[in-house]
Amino acid sequence: MTARLNNAHSYAPEAVKAMMALEESFKDSGLEQNLMELVRLRASQINGCAFCIHMHSTDLRRAGEDEMRLYMLNAWRESTLYTPRERAALGWTDALTRLPETGAPDADYEAVKAAFSEAEQVNLTLLIGSINTWNRLQVGFRAPHPALRRAAA
Repeated sequence: MTARLNNAHSYAPEAVKAMMALEESFKDSGLEQNLMELVRLRASQINGCAFCIHMHSTDLRRAGEDEMRLYMLNAWRESTLYTPRERAALGWTDALTRLPETGAPDADYEAVKAAFSEAEQVNLTLLIGSINTWNRLQVGFRAPHPALRRAAA
C-alpha cells in the first residue's frame, strides 16, 4: 500500500483542530473510556481502517482491556463478553456505520435508549460519526499503520 498523501492532516489544520476538539469533548460525555475505544475499534473494523484498528486496539490493551474481548469484537453479537450497555453501543455503531444498508433500525435505537441517557445518546452518535470521519481520512489517503518491519518482510 502506498500513501496517497503524506500527513493529510497538515492540509486542513483548522478542520483537524476542530475534530480534535470534538474528540476532547468526549472525555466529559458520560461515556466510559473503554466503551468509546470499543466503538472506535468496531467502526474501524467495519470500515477496514488498519491505521485506526492498530491505534484503538493498542489503546485498549494499554488500558487493560481483556485480549479475548478484542478478538471477539468482530463477532460481538454472538459473544457473551460484552455488557448490555456495550452491546447497545456496538449495535448503534454497526447501524450508523452501515447507515445506507440499515437505516438506523428502531430495535437498535431502543437498545441505545434503554442503556444511555439522552445526552449520552447524542454523544455516542457524535463519537460514531467522528470515528467514521477519521476512518475515511485514513483509508481514503491510505495512511499506513505502524508495523513491525520483520512482520512485513
